[in-house]
Amino acid sequence: MAATLSQKFFGQLNALMLPSALDMIDLRITHYDRSVDPARPEYHEHVVFSFWHEYISVVLPRWGHTPLTILCSQHRDGEWVNQTGLALGLRVVRGSTSRGGSSAIRQLKKNCKTSSLAISPDGPRGPRREMALGPIFLASLLGIPIVPVGVGISNPWRLNTWDKFAIPRPLSRVRMIFGPKILVPRKSTREELEAFRNGIQDLTNDLCDSAEAWALSGEKMMGEQPFTRARRTNSIDFSKVLLAETPRGMKKTNPRPTALPIIKSSSAA
Repeated sequence: MAATLSQKFFGQLNALMLPSALDMIDLRITHYDRSVDPARPEYHEHVVFSFWHEYISVVLPRWGHTPLTILCSQHRDGEWVNQTGLALGLRVVRGSTSRGGSSAIRQLKKNCKTSSLAISPDGPRGPRREMALGPIFLASLLGIPIVPVGVGISNPWRLNTWDKFAIPRPLSRVRMIFGPKILVPRKSTREELEAFRNGIQDLTNDLCDSAEAWALSGEKMMGEQPFTRARRTNSIDFSKVLLAETPRGMKKTNPRPTALPIIKSSSAA
């Protein structure tokens, strides 16, 4: 179903307002590996980003005009994400595990040659912070790592929606933690995919808890960086980059890396 004029206008309005809103908050980021962040100059490896649906208002403007493809559901509530993403210079693929799945996978497979992929695995209708199996299967099929992203906001407005949608208040502290790369073996069994799903779901929640504690503390985090956007293109040539291969003997399916520590300081970060 084609987008209405009001939906297109809403997307354009969001694209104008959301990046400007980043200037009104204290946004800081830390990474387990900066090379996977499409907004940074070190970026050279495509991945599948996974983040909870409630934090779309933080993630989308932060990644605008970068080599990123957003998977957006065909549900009518997903149209604002579609229009906002397009207006922000991102590529958008419509579909989900329940609607338009096969055609979406074909398009994502094509797009991953020149961009990373981004999925909110508890959308479009929840349950909140419960990961669907789709992103795990996709990472296994494409042979590229998953990077879970945790977000924390010091004092957000929360909407009365299924995901408790978060909107940062002006001058609030917003923190993002890019987790480690997690390789899902090709041709994994259903049981193996399910084990990865559980592990990555738990890790994403851990990252969100750490990001929220970081935001509330006003302290610094190891390796933290202020918000920057160095790359201004939505495509990068990965034709010479080999798809990730699972190391031999890899058996760990519940990744729990060492948490990045909050560093106490005499003043707020």
